[in-house]
Amino acid sequence: MAVVPTDSIAPPEDVSSKVDIPPVEDLLSIAVEAVGGVERPGQIKMVQAVQHSIESGDHLAVQAGTGTGKSLAYLIPSIRHAMTSEGAVVVSTATIALQRQLVDRDLPRLAEALAPQLPHEPKFAILKGRRNYLCRYKASAGWPDDEQDQLFDPREVNATGRMVQRIQDWANETETGDRDELVPGVNEQAWRQFSVSARECLGATRCPSGMECFAELARARAGEADVVVTNHALLAIDAMEDFPLLPEHDVVVVDEAHELVDRVTSVVTGELSENMVSLAVRRVGRLIDQPTSDRLMESGEDLKALLAAAPAGRLDELPQVLGMTLALVRDSAWTCITSLGPRMGGDKDDPEGAGLRKAAFTALDEIHDTAQRMLDAFGHAEEIDRAEVVWLEAGTERRPPLLRVAPLTVAGMLRDKLFGDRTVILTSATLALGGAFDGLARQWGLGSGDGARDEARVTGGETSTANGATGDEPKNGAGDGAKDGAKARPKKRAGWTGMDVGSPFDHPRSGILYVAKHLPQPGRDGLPEAYLDEITELIEAAGGRTLGLFSSMRAAKAATEALRDRLSVPLLCQGDDSTMLLVKQFAEDEPTCLFGTLSLWQGVDVPGPSLRLVIIDRIPFPRPDDPLSSARQRHVAAKGGNGFMAVAATHAALLLAQGAGRLLRSQHDKGVVAILDPRLATARYGSFLRDSLPPFWPTNDPAKVRDALKRLSSS
Repeated sequence: MAVVPTDSIAPPEDVSSKVDIPPVEDLLSIAVEAVGGVERPGQIKMVQAVQHSIESGDHLAVQAGTGTGKSLAYLIPSIRHAMTSEGAVVVSTATIALQRQLVDRDLPRLAEALAPQLPHEPKFAILKGRRNYLCRYKASAGWPDDEQDQLFDPREVNATGRMVQRIQDWANETETGDRDELVPGVNEQAWRQFSVSARECLGATRCPSGMECFAELARARAGEADVVVTNHALLAIDAMEDFPLLPEHDVVVVDEAHELVDRVTSVVTGELSENMVSLAVRRVGRLIDQPTSDRLMESGEDLKALLAAAPAGRLDELPQVLGMTLALVRDSAWTCITSLGPRMGGDKDDPEGAGLRKAAFTALDEIHDTAQRMLDAFGHAEEIDRAEVVWLEAGTERRPPLLRVAPLTVAGMLRDKLFGDRTVILTSATLALGGAFDGLARQWGLGSGDGARDEARVTGGETSTANGATGDEPKNGAGDGAKDGAKARPKKRAGWTGMDVGSPFDHPRSGILYVAKHLPQPGRDGLPEAYLDEITELIEAAGGRTLGLFSSMRAAKAATEALRDRLSVPLLCQGDDSTMLLVKQFAEDEPTCLFGTLSLWQGVDVPGPSLRLVIIDRIPFPRPDDPLSSARQRHVAAKGGNGFMAVAATHAALLLAQGAGRLLRSQHDKGVVAILDPRLATARYGSFLRDSLPPFWPTNDPAKVRDALKRLSSS
């Protein structure tokens, strides 16, 4: 679709006169003045567009560059809507950092500034999945030790023991039980001893600690809030489950929306391993007869032997022996489930027994359902009918091999469960890939694109079909079913609008996009010598001050090792210390360089002279042997689309845009984004990738780039 011009969004009709709330433009002016900021044209356009979306019921995808002030632009209409409706507005983020920014900084200041203009001071709360909160009962009741990971290194055992003791001390003083407030953090093995999943939880009415449960208290606070901040994972679980986790709401704001598909995919990806079967055997313990639990244990041993001998990778056909083993695991798990008897066995007078039964049911259900799901993934006559992909992931020193299963698309799931009965505003600095929103909209289930069966296009904010259907219907239980009770609302028919409100940065005057067209194409045998020479010359011209973003950790470490002897400036590599400390050191010492991989592509915010040069070693396509992305490419192609562009190129465009976005973080920043992969200039898909990047001044001339970096270094 074409990007909708920002001036085509008419000011929304004022429907709030009965409560005398000022329009969003006035509220924005009040808020900006209160925080000592300056209104920006893009921010004003965005606040109007979000308000229009809320009032019209149409979904909105809005790209807002760094520095736009998009948090205020969506929070103000959200608060205004909450004041005039009976429900809350949910704001979902992908990262803890943004959650904390919203709850600790943006919302408190905004609530205080707007309170005189509103019926009451806005209330806000943060809500996460149950696993993120300390379980008082598990912490105090001597929950059975059923950990599946075994640590044989005494140093690691001692380190985990110290973490456990620190959690116990913290449990006596914390007011929220929120894991993120435990600083420094602890590893997953230590935390699991103090937390339960939603499926393992006894429930507030049956648990002896139910009245003081941290997770329930967080839900209670969220139930009284006007704005509830959560994460993409919990948003997905709330949308798909038949019971509500989030308060009643009809508007959702998805910030960091470029992460939505990956986070939802992670939530609905299942896994199966011998460790999981062993855990279930331990949990079922003495609750059933020995021969029945022995059959489950034997099926787990068969699975272990099979996975240890099988090659890692995607499974396009189901080997007979694997099918028989999965069926054996499924059936033995079901026998254990039926042997346990009624699910509501045990009562409040026997919480320990109830807890043991709930934990056993949880482990057995996961094994049974995942094994069945894997069996259902095979046997389709045509590739177009396939709904999921199964693959074997190789084991490590710490973990045995495991089978995974994931949906080939979450578009239908999102369309039906998230977008179907509420208004959704999606925002990020990187949404318009190749200059259009179609690629991500197709993945969200909002409109058509490569691989869609139905042709649904967006023009002027309206779809040419009633509900924006893409034909990407899930054919498995992960996406089926409708909400019950309070969650059930009529499915609405809504269109969607794509909008780019621009950036306050003058990209052509502030940055250079340098593509090293003269270099050889990257190969599989590490960084070519010419790349190392190019990196050396660029860093020397910049006087350090370089963030090196590499497509793999192996490449980042190889470059660090090769260049430390060549460069006179400090060179840090991800993994040398915690990422947070490395970024801090990089920001505080101007000549320092920092090399790393994926988390640095999206997680570094270093304004000022410490960052003048961002180097990207190659276009970040997914690995050709990546089971999920390769299966998704093939599936799109089977439906008549371009699998490479719809999956691999879209993935690369998102990461390139995020990586290039590390350069300009404030109005005064200047510098160079250097992409060493010549395919960005020479390949047919290069224009799509370049159109996804900020509009820097482009060049292929290395001499001009080095001269510019030297001038910046001396200024």
